Amino acid sequence: MKLDKFDFKILNALANDGRVSWRDLAEQIGLSLTPTLRRVRLLEEEGYIQGYFARLDETRLSGELVVFVSVAMDKQAVEALTLFEERVAQVPEVMSCFLMTGDADYLLRVVVRDLHTYQSFLVNTLTRIPGVAHIKSSFALKTVLMRNAPPF
Repeated sequence: MKLDKFDFKILNALANDGRVSWRDLAEQIGLSLTPTLRRVRLLEEEGYIQGYFARLDETRLSGELVVFVSVAMDKQAVEALTLFEERVAQVPEVMSCFLMTGDADYLLRVVVRDLHTYQSFLVNTLTRIPGVAHIKSSFALKTVLMRNAPPF
């Protein structure tokens, strides 16, 4: 599917407000309601739109301390990586987990209330996952930019 300017307008509008009414969406992009809905359905079917969600205030829900944690494993065997991924997926403090290239095998974005809570997460959870060899923590001072979609 080749996207055109109307498709990008739809994606941008929905990325900014997933609850926009279909009528308002059609008005924003400059098409009538029927072709707008047809385009949205096609974008959903083709996987450009993967779902709709509410953006929650993670500071109020989880805390203000954002930590980027680099994790190096003692071996990169599939079983060890799979076990690590399964374990971190169960930890509520871990907001994102990425398999990486370079010095670290994984990069985690962890959100906690305070330094004491992070220490507890580190000592009681992360270091107890089999295969974890090295952990490096970097504390975010402020969020400069966080997008939920690329700008169009």
